[in-house]
Amino acid sequence: MPVTLAGQVWGEQPGPAAEVDQDRAGSRRRGTSAARARASQCSMANTPSGRHHSSARSSYWRGSLRGSTRPASRMATSVARLPGNDQTSVMSSTVLGLVRASHPEPTAAVTTVAGLLAVGVGHPPGGVVAVVLTVAASQFTVGWTNDLLDADRDTMVGRADKPLASGALGRRTVAVAAAVAATATVALALTTNPAAALCAVVALVSALLYDWPLKSTPISVLPYAVSFGALPAFVVLALPDAPPPPAWLVVAAALLGAGAHFANVLPDFADDARTGVRGLPHRLGATGSRAAAVALLIAATVTLVLGPPGPPTGVGLAAVAATVVIFIVAWYAGRTGEHAEARPVAAFRAVLLVALIDVVLLVTNGRLV
Repeated sequence: MPVTLAGQVWGEQPGPAAEVDQDRAGSRRRGTSAARARASQCSMANTPSGRHHSSARSSYWRGSLRGSTRPASRMATSVARLPGNDQTSVMSSTVLGLVRASHPEPTAAVTTVAGLLAVGVGHPPGGVVAVVLTVAASQFTVGWTNDLLDADRDTMVGRADKPLASGALGRRTVAVAAAVAATATVALALTTNPAAALCAVVALVSALLYDWPLKSTPISVLPYAVSFGALPAFVVLALPDAPPPPAWLVVAAALLGAGAHFANVLPDFADDARTGVRGLPHRLGATGSRAAAVALLIAATVTLVLGPPGPPTGVGLAAVAATVVIFIVAWYAGRTGEHAEARPVAAFRAVLLVALIDVVLLVTNGRLV
């Protein structure tokens, strides 16, 4: 027992003091008795593991008191390997993967359209925020659900741009994110009023029905028309004491959504053929789908120009002309992309641009209700 206690005391001494004791013990070693030498050795032998006062240990204590002498590169490497940094890296890659899986281009475009439309119908700032957040949550839900259901098909065709297909994102993560976004959509919509919330839920359910099971049916265009038509209805009805949305506004949005469906499918024609997807655009073929997209989107713009009371404005006629020019340019860009064997995304991006033009047209025409 005395030896053990001696060992514990020795082991708990601060490093520099122990070093001094060792030096003094060395200088008087010849004058000490044999018994004291044996006691000293026994005490050292019973020092707890990792507490021996070797030269390396002494150097460690000296470095601690005088400042670390480790090179900066080693210190940076140690910091980079900290568990917290690894977690931050994983979190960043997960967030980036979720953004990529949300179909960011259409999500951003539809959310922007909803926000501009909310301004156009006269929402106060709080109302605009409620509309934007509801539509954004809805778009996240639809995008994540779509990629989740298409994960096997995307993997089969080697879609490296899809985080689920490439393995950059786990399916459970996307499923949880989609469920949270769907819940948030309903909760945010209910901050407006029941009628508006019903329109938001109809738009969400209709879009999810496209993801499954209507995507591969002859009525695949129907969910797009319903969801896009419900969008301006939600925005208008979210106004306090607002009248029903104008019929021409709902019709124009439905036409825009139907045209977007045909344009949206064009880049995936080859992949869809390999995986057995056969919606209405696939049955019409690439040429028929392009023609349908152009006709429906021009019809949407014309409806927005002729729908409001009064004669067409110069801005409205300019919007129609711009829509035609955009599709001519998109057709040429698509042909160039085919020769370069790139994914034909020009028509889809033309839809996004036309949608923004249509909303700007609405906003510049003044209050819609």
